[in-house]
This record gives sequence, C-alpha cells and structure tokens, in this order.
Amino acid sequence: MTTETEGRAAGSPSAAAAERDALSYEQARAELVEVVQRLESGGSTLEESLELWERGEELAGICREWLEGARARLDAVLEEEEAEDEDADEGEDEEDGDENGGAAALTRG
Repeated sequence: MTTETEGRAAGSPSAAAAERDALSYEQARAELVEVVQRLESGGSTLEESLELWERGEELAGICREWLEGARARLDAVLEEEEAEDEDADEGEDEEDGDENGGAAALTRG
C-alpha cells in the first residue's frame, strides 16, 4: 500500500507517466488483482478502502493503455498486410493485361 506522501507524488502527472512506463501490463494486472481481492475481503478502514480504490483505478488505466497500444500495433500490422495484398492483387491484374496486350501488339506488328 502506498503511504500518504507516495500517494500525493503518484498523483502528479510526471509521476503517473513514469509509473506507466515502469510497470508492465502483467505487473499492473497482478497488482490490480491484489487490490480487488483486498477490497472484496473487507476489513479495511474507509480511508484505506478509498486509497485501494484509487490505486485500482490507476492500475486499470495503466492496463487499458497497454491494451490500447497493443491493439494499435495489431491494427497497423493488419492494415499493412491488407495494403500489401491489394498491391499484389493489382500487380497480378497488370501482369495479366500486359500478357494480353503484348500478344496483341505482336499480331498487329
């Protein structure tokens, strides 16, 4: 659990960005699971529960950013593959046209 001073520091934009960079998706998810389990088990004071909730929100945000980044990377790869497939299909169409056009040119000449 974070101390009050750590909680304030983690709330600053630069500290939050540094933490996102420092935690992997797996680390953030594992800590989020622990936070949820602690909240579900009860026995915490209201203040502790609020701190856990806030930490859970931060961790969920970190996980969301990792997943959105992964989705963007996958989408970029898929778009690139689609573009390559379209280029290959267009190239085949042009080759077919060249073969027919070339034969026609020979019969005319």
